[in-house]
Amino acid sequence: MENYILPPEPLTNEAIAARLTTGARNGLANGSVKKKNLVYLELNGCSGNIISLLNGANPDFEYMIGSMVNLVYSNSLMAAEGEKAIERLMNALDEDYILAVEGAVALRDKGLYNIIGTWKGKPLTGLEAAKMLGEKASHILAVGACATHGGVSAARPNPSQSVGLQDVLPDKNMIKLPGCPVHPDWFLGTLAHILLYGDPDTDNLGRPLMFYSTLIHDRCPRRPFFDRGIFAEKLGDKTCLFKLGCRGPVTRTDCPTRQWNGHVNWPIGDDTPCIGCAQFGFPDAMAPFISYDTTRVVKDE
Repeated sequence: MENYILPPEPLTNEAIAARLTTGARNGLANGSVKKKNLVYLELNGCSGNIISLLNGANPDFEYMIGSMVNLVYSNSLMAAEGEKAIERLMNALDEDYILAVEGAVALRDKGLYNIIGTWKGKPLTGLEAAKMLGEKASHILAVGACATHGGVSAARPNPSQSVGLQDVLPDKNMIKLPGCPVHPDWFLGTLAHILLYGDPDTDNLGRPLMFYSTLIHDRCPRRPFFDRGIFAEKLGDKTCLFKLGCRGPVTRTDCPTRQWNGHVNWPIGDDTPCIGCAQFGFPDAMAPFISYDTTRVVKDE
């Protein structure tokens, strides 16, 4: 079991990210907070986290790039292409910057299974970029399951020999934001906390306590059914989904109170078991996602 030092009052609600980002904006406006550069690096993955960020609301992506940080590089979102784009990436090394990385780091064939661009006529691998940028970053955020521990990219049989970011930067402190994908609030709230106060309090696995301190099971609106032993027998049932394979009892996020897609719904609210996408070990340790046979216990790491 994990050892947690909980904050004095619960911060895991839908308002915390908005309060933090508003504080960051006010600080930038009055000069008490300095706007920093952000390098957003996409490695071996599906780009699901940057897509999730674009779908964020209150705060949203436009707020981030307009009021919080200077986005100096993003594989998917920058206008520059080819070596012009990589030149911007290299120029970022000369200034202070926050590094956010989504996707796993492919190790096979010295990283050639994941090439992010070309620099001076040679392929630039994600492995090289992660090491180079990670060594000089003022803060590092591992964004999403692939970046925090390998995730889907490192799932069996892992032909690219993908690993989490910490494996290639073992001596660097980093904030880990697991999820597949990460909720926009988890990323923007953490980013705002860095601007205002520095690194947030984290658990022993590097996850911000303000978003990852409480088990989904403990805040699930279907918990009373669990306590009374009333379990769903099929998808669509409105009772507890535990015996269908729900991973809420071992997954620490604030999904029940924050919710997704503009804070309107979440998997269990749509009669789908939690698959534990924000827990270390996902997806292999959480499979099978649906089970009709037995109640399978998964260790809370």
